[in-house]
Amino acid sequence: MSIAGAFIMPHPPIILPEVGKGEERKIQRTADACREVAGRIAALKPDTVVVTSPHSALYADYFHISPGECAHGDFARFGAPQAAVDVRYDSEFVRSLTDAAGKAGLPAGTFGEKEKSLDHGTMIPLRFLNECCTDYRLVRIGLSGLSGPDHYRLGKCIAQTAESLGRKVVFIASGDLSHRLKEDGPYGFAKEGPEFDSRVTDAMAKGDFLRFLTFGPDFCDAAAECGLRSFIIMAGALDGKAVEPELLSYEGPFGVGYGVCAFRITGDDESRRFDAVFEAEEKKRLERIQSQEDEYVRLARLSLETYVRTGKRAELSAGLPEEMLGHRAGAFVSLKKNGELRGCIGTIGPVTSCVAEEIVRNAVSAGTEDPRFTPVTEQELPTLVYSVDVLASPEPIDTVEELDAGRYGVIVTSGYKRGLLLPNLEGVDTPERQISIAMQKAGIRKGEPCSLERFEVVRHK
Repeated sequence: MSIAGAFIMPHPPIILPEVGKGEERKIQRTADACREVAGRIAALKPDTVVVTSPHSALYADYFHISPGECAHGDFARFGAPQAAVDVRYDSEFVRSLTDAAGKAGLPAGTFGEKEKSLDHGTMIPLRFLNECCTDYRLVRIGLSGLSGPDHYRLGKCIAQTAESLGRKVVFIASGDLSHRLKEDGPYGFAKEGPEFDSRVTDAMAKGDFLRFLTFGPDFCDAAAECGLRSFIIMAGALDGKAVEPELLSYEGPFGVGYGVCAFRITGDDESRRFDAVFEAEEKKRLERIQSQEDEYVRLARLSLETYVRTGKRAELSAGLPEEMLGHRAGAFVSLKKNGELRGCIGTIGPVTSCVAEEIVRNAVSAGTEDPRFTPVTEQELPTLVYSVDVLASPEPIDTVEELDAGRYGVIVTSGYKRGLLLPNLEGVDTPERQISIAMQKAGIRKGEPCSLERFEVVRHK
């Protein structure tokens, strides 16, 4: 036995009549599709149902699997305490999955349970399923801040566990799509919202799981999506399997996208090992980026790699350009991994003898001293993408109108508190947004008197 079927389902509480009180009729097609899915799952007669939920316990570097023998949840926080779900957990599956994840080098397990009660991301799909079928045990898994490939690998562990235990397993990837489809939606409107939903539902309809791994984090954040990592775990559970996809419905009348999709397994397909395909393509992409790095970025890479591997600082080469050796300026070094920030440290003004020394110092600090991240390991070095921003001298300004988010960075100062934000950042397209983020970084509260400075940069990639 192994994965018998897989389904993507949304989780809007308003879909329940007890919560919606008539509003649920606006997403009738979604409800009908969820009932269709429930019937298909019941026909498969699963031993175990695995649900991945964005609203279960979520950690930055750990996959939480719900422990125990049983759990209860209700919709009291949505005004319907009478609507409830009770489940029995498959504790043997949970133990075996935890072991499998450990052997695969994935941090996953039952520690750190924040709330025993079932979350609505789990309960909504089960409310529909329980209309047709209750003779199953549940495995509930939260998402994490780990990479897309790590979520995919967890899915592979789920399939392996099902196989080793002889379980017939159905996978439900619970997740809404963008929350930014309409101005009156929960997060307002962003152009990335409809674009995300169009692209992700197209990938669902085609069974193109590789595309799930290629959505950039900045794009996903701008779209305020919910379920992508849930879908990626599902894709991993279907690794190497041929599937027949069917997009059953898509709606978004409340400003949130709801997609329902079914995947019927039709056999094996070695070409659908999407983590391997993604990693091969990512390796080529990183090699292209490294081949195009200029002297500034090459020095930043050399500095961090030398320090991580030897514990020593890199020596400056006499062959560096005069503009790096004979000029002083502040500089920021930024690191990204899998499209997400992995470290960023810099100096507003020069603190060393030249720009080259500034880069050496700040590259090491970005990789080893940024308090938001653990130090970069040697294994991570080939996966990092670097950028270096060399700053011009800041100049004071009197009004927000003197800023341009694409051209100028901003420094906000209030007493001893000082926050800086670089220009031309993804998702930061207004001066007001720039100032707000810089104030947050500095711990400056809204309404505190503060002064503004602007500066230009030369960005090297």
